[in-house]
Amino acid sequence: MEKKHPRHVPAPTETGSPEWSGWKWIIVLILSVAVGYGATVGFSKARRWLGRAERIETREPSPDSPLGPQPRPDGPAPFGMVWIPGGAFRMGTDEPHPHFRDAPIHEVELGGFWMDETEVTNAQFAAFVEATQYVTVAEQKPTLESIRAGLAPGSPDPPPEVLVPGSLVFTPPSARPRDPDDVRVRWKWTPGACWKYPEGPGSDIKDRMNHPVVHVCWKDAMAYAKWAGKRLPTEAEWEFAARGGLDGKKYVWGDEAPVTDGKWRCNIWQGEFPWKNTLEDGYLRTAPMRSYSPNGYGLYDMAGNVWEWCSDWYRPDSYVTGPRRNPTGPDSSFDPTEANPLMPKRVQRGGSFLCSDEFCSRYKPYGRGKGDVDSGASHVGFRCVKDGW
Repeated sequence: MEKKHPRHVPAPTETGSPEWSGWKWIIVLILSVAVGYGATVGFSKARRWLGRAERIETREPSPDSPLGPQPRPDGPAPFGMVWIPGGAFRMGTDEPHPHFRDAPIHEVELGGFWMDETEVTNAQFAAFVEATQYVTVAEQKPTLESIRAGLAPGSPDPPPEVLVPGSLVFTPPSARPRDPDDVRVRWKWTPGACWKYPEGPGSDIKDRMNHPVVHVCWKDAMAYAKWAGKRLPTEAEWEFAARGGLDGKKYVWGDEAPVTDGKWRCNIWQGEFPWKNTLEDGYLRTAPMRSYSPNGYGLYDMAGNVWEWCSDWYRPDSYVTGPRRNPTGPDSSFDPTEANPLMPKRVQRGGSFLCSDEFCSRYKPYGRGKGDVDSGASHVGFRCVKDGW
């Protein structure tokens, strides 16, 4: 029997009439961009308009768990994981860029934990799917009922041909767009796109088994973590681990620029976004695991490549209201930039191959992203953690 999460079809969250050839009815599915030009892109779901966040079982560290720094537990490490000792650190930044207004500096204390040294790969996710017959949200057909729930009263039903599984794929325009900030010129809702077909029908992952899995929503990541006997990291755990033992540095490797003498330290955008990527690092989209040097804790791709889901609900004020000791995030999400501020969003971290200092600088260790729990995209993945006590 296939294991599925219910699919809810997106509803509009921003105005405008994108002219997508053959998709006029998908005006009801207009793109919604999370904070910061490419932090994440997702579709608003019908239940968002009702302000109802699903209660999903999560596993989080207890506020009373031991605090670090903690020595590495005895015995062999869990396969593919490295020990993060925990301790006190300054989370956030005083960088004045508007991308970081929701990340003020504050002190946090954490216990130790294990963390995947790489993002979850296509090969690992394929093993999970084979073992469980799991079907991701992107692979599920939307229902007419869920579309109706997100439309204004009296709106006509969309035709059946638009009720197809799919996901958002970054599709760079062929020339410099008139409005580079218009997300519709670079993101396409692509029927059939999912983790197995990252760019839609005709693409595959046969030569990308060691790349990070993409088109996974938060619920998909949670399902994998539970199967693997792990959990998603809290936002605080993620940032502590990303810093690799460095205090207050601009990047996960220190203060040096992302490129030195032509050698890139992470997979981000080179050139003029969103239409011209000079491919100086050799990658248009995702990069294989261990293509770049690890940080001080031995973690790969904590900057760029793909955004990574965290367990926390997103709120712009969570740093101000959260506890100092082992924070696990707020009780619910709130995003005042959205038409419905109560739509359920979880935190994403690390940036992606679409980031750059000229466009989306949130690939820095303190950069915060956010995403709808039901939406993945071609630049969203995850990694897991495991308690060490």
